[in-house]
Amino acid sequence: MKVGYARVSTQEQILDLQLDALEKHGCSKIYTDKVSGMKAHKPEFEKLMSYVREGDTIVIWKLDRLGRSTKGLLELVEMLSKKGINLISLNDPIDTTSPSGVLVFQIFCALAEHERNVIIQRTKAGLQAARARGRKGGRPQGLAPKYQKIANAVGELYELNKQSTTQIMQYFGIGSRRTLYKILRFAGVEVKEFSKATREN
Repeated sequence: MKVGYARVSTQEQILDLQLDALEKHGCSKIYTDKVSGMKAHKPEFEKLMSYVREGDTIVIWKLDRLGRSTKGLLELVEMLSKKGINLISLNDPIDTTSPSGVLVFQIFCALAEHERNVIIQRTKAGLQAARARGRKGGRPQGLAPKYQKIANAVGELYELNKQSTTQIMQYFGIGSRRTLYKILRFAGVEVKEFSKATREN
């Protein structure tokens, strides 16, 4: 069975384009959400996940309809694979019902893993250089273990100064800038000055 999922970020946006494409692809049931991709709680998607069974195929308009965190997407598709549920993205080269589609997704995963490894290697080198200059990391009170694990990678991206704080938060699934700055301090990274508006987020 093909089960569709469509999502837009706000109530003002329209789902029609996605719905038409999913219906044309033969989806017998379609779930829809009007919620930001950064939100962890997507009510209709959670219902979809409870509904699908082994052998079913989830069809989406584009991969980012499932979320914007690369890490989160990889974990989701890995979970679907373990449950025997396929995934088709109509506007990405991802179709796990075919051998070539599985291969493309495996390459996608491998590239993402390589990217993470490169970041980790650069982070280690950066931390060694920071310690040599007398900078040491400290553990901010209340920092969750899941954020401690990614702190070095987050710090590396931040110090490279090639990504905005918003992009870094999206990539690693960080919920607020306050948490981002806690993570950076944990990694021993000097936090740049930021505005009152930012502090209040």
